[in-house]
Amino acid sequence: MEMFLTLSGGFAALADWKVLAFMISGFLIGTFFGAMPGLTSVLAIALLLPITYTIDVIPALVMCASIFMAGMYSGSITATTINIPGAPSSMMTAIEGNRLMKKGLGANALGHAALGSMIGGSVGALLLMAFMPLAAELSLLIRTPGKFSLVLFALVVIIIVDKQNIPKGMAATCLGIMLATVGIDVLQPIPRFSFGTETLIEGIDIMPLVIGAFAVSEVLIQAQNWSSSLGQNLSQAKGLKIRRRDFLPPLSEIREIGLFTYLRSALIGYGIGILPGAGGSMAGFVSYAVARSGSKKPEEYGKGSREGIAAAESANNSMCGGAFVPMLMFGIPGDPTTAIVLGVLVINGLQPGPRLLENQADLLAPMLASLFISALVLIPLTLYLFGPYFVRIVSIPKGLLYSSIAVVALVGSYVATYSIFQMFLALIFGVLAFVMRKQGYSTVSLLLGFILGPDLEQYLRRALSLNDGNPMIFLTSPDSLFFLGLTLFAVYMILFRKPKAGPDPI
Repeated sequence: MEMFLTLSGGFAALADWKVLAFMISGFLIGTFFGAMPGLTSVLAIALLLPITYTIDVIPALVMCASIFMAGMYSGSITATTINIPGAPSSMMTAIEGNRLMKKGLGANALGHAALGSMIGGSVGALLLMAFMPLAAELSLLIRTPGKFSLVLFALVVIIIVDKQNIPKGMAATCLGIMLATVGIDVLQPIPRFSFGTETLIEGIDIMPLVIGAFAVSEVLIQAQNWSSSLGQNLSQAKGLKIRRRDFLPPLSEIREIGLFTYLRSALIGYGIGILPGAGGSMAGFVSYAVARSGSKKPEEYGKGSREGIAAAESANNSMCGGAFVPMLMFGIPGDPTTAIVLGVLVINGLQPGPRLLENQADLLAPMLASLFISALVLIPLTLYLFGPYFVRIVSIPKGLLYSSIAVVALVGSYVATYSIFQMFLALIFGVLAFVMRKQGYSTVSLLLGFILGPDLEQYLRRALSLNDGNPMIFLTSPDSLFFLGLTLFAVYMILFRKPKAGPDPI
């Protein structure tokens, strides 16, 4: 009952015009960045991170949630219209949506993508709100050795989820952990790796790392990868004529897809969102594959399947709700966007953990309400009202767009820290991330290593001190043993288990 009242207060908070303005602004910003090929909601929140220093925590979190939800769905716009996914999570939508676009049914495909996103996103947000108290109670059972094993589990899963680049994932994660050790020791007031300079004693702020890794490096990547074929596709987008009523999918097609497909995809997306590092791409792909294997019309897949669009979009938007669970309860981000939202929490003095829901639920409730409202109401309304204009977002000159992003990124890193040194760090990390991405190293692993590294070290040292330095405490504590077993299970399932014969490749 108390939780219900708290959530009701969260919805009531959205009635404040200032909070509502931040939610709508966040939704439009998320839509813009999600629809632009190469830009993502991760970049949007990274650029807006400095603003969170100057506004209250509730508007900041509400804006982040609406950016997350809008960015996840709007990737389907360019995926459908010009076959270039605005976000990696829209890859499967591009396969089916663009086929429909070529048949003259682009608006219909966008309508199904929006409907799937709306159902999946709202189900994911409801599951998040319903099971958050249970997750908080369970997390109280985890003690220091278990917390170390949990963080270890998260790092291992993040590294092995990309089976082709495990050594590079390990290297990027270790580099992030090493960067996190610069500054004051996590348990004692002793400076480390400061090299005698006062500047490094303060440590490396998360701001320059986020802006450098996700904004500066993106500008460098886009500057290098300018494609003439993309210009041709953008010219085609300028000439598209889509009517608003075309966005509304017929009821007969919705019935054909079936409520079960939407709900099953939403549950798949929510479950995958809880896994650290999995993200919307995996959610969309797994749900798409499951829907295709059980479809009554598998022959339509690859040729413009509305069911495939609904399955992929329901799952990747439902993932948003799942990704908040480990981030809020354990401080372990479920995907890159929640990793930056975690930074917003920390900047505003909120420490993730079971006590966060117990003591500061009134601050989190508007964010959860924003996630639900963004999915339930604004997606169909915005698509219906502004859909034809969103299709033309890609016609914005790239030179103007990316030069503006570069200026905002550097100014933002300075305004957030008031430190020239931290601003130069953003540039250095930007170049480092650019080189890493070109060589196939994951910048997400770098960021998560930086965020989780201090927790890993802190819980390791505390657990060892509790048992006089004997590491057997990790094998004798039931909670620690559970997560170590879970780690081995994840390694087996991802690396060694032979996949079953799947559907024919497209």
